[in-house]
Amino acid sequence: MVALIRTNINVQELVVDALLKENRKSVYRAAMLDPHTAAKLDLSQIKNMVDELIKAHGYWFPKWVKKVS
Repeated sequence: MVALIRTNINVQELVVDALLKENRKSVYRAAMLDPHTAAKLDLSQIKNMVDELIKAHGYWFPKWVKKVS
């Protein structure tokens, strides 16, 4: 049970890290660690999906997320 919860906590910690450090790479890492996303997509597809989501819904995100590095 703890391992299942830890899997979700790891994703949530990366999202918090992304916000605190304004680190877009942590946004990608969080998506890559998500068990459902990782089960359906490879790493390249996940990165592309995150980019598409940010592009489509960027008005919900802070400005730093929208900057492509």
